[in-house]
Amino acid sequence: MNQLFNDPLFNMTAITGGIFFAAGLFMLKFPPKKINFLYGYRTNSSMKNQERWDFAQKYAAKEMMITGLVLAASGALGFVTDFGSSVKLWVGVAMLGLAVVILKLRVEKAIKKRFE
Repeated sequence: MNQLFNDPLFNMTAITGGIFFAAGLFMLKFPPKKINFLYGYRTNSSMKNQERWDFAQKYAAKEMMITGLVLAASGALGFVTDFGSSVKLWVGVAMLGLAVVILKLRVEKAIKKRFE
């Protein structure tokens, strides 16, 4: 068990996946009511008007929860891979970066589909 918590791939994906899920759940339960520059899914396309903002917050929250679950589940790769710690760290960083890019692309595509 101690070896698992020393696994950078498990730590990177499981912890950030949990954070993504919790942040998505928080945004779903307590969405920002008005367009702001502090809290919420903030992009040029989501901040064009209130209707887009409301849609983007709800959609992004659900996508964050899904992304978080996928990232957390991918922590199981720490069990089945036998790479060195530095390789596992870079794989975890790459997976996290890819998850963020995919999350943004999916939300932006949904906004574009809904409003254009």
